[in-house]
Amino acid sequence: MLKTLLFTLIIVAISMAFFAIKILFKKNGRFPNTHVGHSAAMRKRGITCVQTMDALERVENPHKINERSTRKS
Repeated sequence: MLKTLLFTLIIVAISMAFFAIKILFKKNGRFPNTHVGHSAAMRKRGITCVQTMDALERVENPHKINERSTRKS
């Protein structure tokens, strides 16, 4: 059990070291933005991310019709 845990930690540490090296030595050391909303092809098709769709749905509609309350007091 201890050997498996130690082996896993070593693998994770090596992976993080490779990511750090990629960030440090790459020009503009950033990872590419893979967010759906930033993809030109997805925007062209009208596809947005769930967070954007949720934010658009939560905007108050100025043209809404107020419903009458059916509750009896």
